[in-house]
Amino acid sequence: MTSSTKTARHPDLLNNDIANTLRKMTLPMIVGMVVLMTFGLVDTFFIGMLGTQELAAISFTFPVTFTVISLNIGLGIGTSAVIAKLLGAGQHDQAKETATGALMLTMVLAIVLAIVGVLTMEPIFRLMGADEEQLVLIREYMLVWYGAGVFLAMPMVGNSVLRASGDTKTPSYVMAFGGLINVVLDPILIFGWGPVPAFGIQGAAIATLIAWAVGLFYILYVLAVKRKLMEPKLLNWQQLKRSTGGILKIGLPASGANMLTPISAGVVTAIVAGYGPEAVAAWGVGGRLESIASIVVLSLSMSLPPFISQNFGANKLERVGQAYSLCVKFVIVWQLIVFAILAVLSGVIANIFTNEPKVSATIIMFLLIVPLGYGLQGVTILTNSSFNAMHMPMSALSLNGMRLFVFFVPFSFIGSYWFGLLGLFWAGVMANLTVGCIAFIWFKSILASRFEQSVLSK
Repeated sequence: MTSSTKTARHPDLLNNDIANTLRKMTLPMIVGMVVLMTFGLVDTFFIGMLGTQELAAISFTFPVTFTVISLNIGLGIGTSAVIAKLLGAGQHDQAKETATGALMLTMVLAIVLAIVGVLTMEPIFRLMGADEEQLVLIREYMLVWYGAGVFLAMPMVGNSVLRASGDTKTPSYVMAFGGLINVVLDPILIFGWGPVPAFGIQGAAIATLIAWAVGLFYILYVLAVKRKLMEPKLLNWQQLKRSTGGILKIGLPASGANMLTPISAGVVTAIVAGYGPEAVAAWGVGGRLESIASIVVLSLSMSLPPFISQNFGANKLERVGQAYSLCVKFVIVWQLIVFAILAVLSGVIANIFTNEPKVSATIIMFLLIVPLGYGLQGVTILTNSSFNAMHMPMSALSLNGMRLFVFFVPFSFIGSYWFGLLGLFWAGVMANLTVGCIAFIWFKSILASRFEQSVLSK
């Protein structure tokens, strides 16, 4: 393969125009995430057809499933940051070994986490406020989902390897195809079809397991055979330690930062549970809609870090600052547009998910308030990913911890105490506004300090 062919396939992150490069990297991620998250909403739609208790039960699982996913995201962040920096510095063989070690480490940690999850299932969901009827449904779903978590983890980290090399199209295809398999299997396994029995809420988890198992085998083929971005063999102990040290140094704090989000969501879900299953069901639908509304931000948070890490590795800090500022400005404007659209369509959206008047009214109230803060929440998300890309995971962890446990949870408790659900929703907006401003000032000051050090060292 010639150099020009490589450049056409993967953007030159060190020299090409910043805006065009980020656009080319982000658009495939947006397409993949739109498809995947739309299928996630379809998943919620089918479960909602089973009844309010089933919808409430699946809403209780979101903080827990996202905790597991957060570990995978953290390992992916560490993998992408280390490999992208190695590629930026021209150390390609070490990058391949690191990719192999990352996947081996991910498999072991995913199995351990699944075992812990099964053993702690009942006390965790009781603590969150689930009642006996909901616990039965939750148990059916989570026993299968924890098994699916092993198949989920490795493709997520494998996708991070591809993104570190500048390839965002293949990860998008993997996400979209996995989501397509999931949505095709959902109604068959949930409601039954022909010889296939109706598994109810457990059918959704079985569909997820099958979809991600297919994704796992495909991503391993792409990495080891098609792209040769990893070694097609197991590493020995010394190689594994050498290749995963840098990943764990960034990945563990990044996982911790991501895990704080579902933990805080679990606390807030417990507050919402005090308003009844209808409120929990609406909160769960709102959470899924938030994921859809934040697709562009989440896509940028995956395409921006490889750009930053490669330029950081090549000591091109001016390009780092320009890319960060460009993304922040875009996200604030974009999310205001998204808020306006959700506000106008709030009634239509609520009626799609439920026929229950109380649930519908709460969803509408959510959509008229909470999305107003998504732009500043996006600034915090981008800043977190930028800190990790700069190999500053403890700053990312501190920022996320401050956002959730200094502002979001306390504000939510106080708002709920004085003004009910209305106050809880406005508390989230105020928390995002405050932390978004802090995050932007913090990152720009650190980048200025790094740039000054770089100039003085020359």
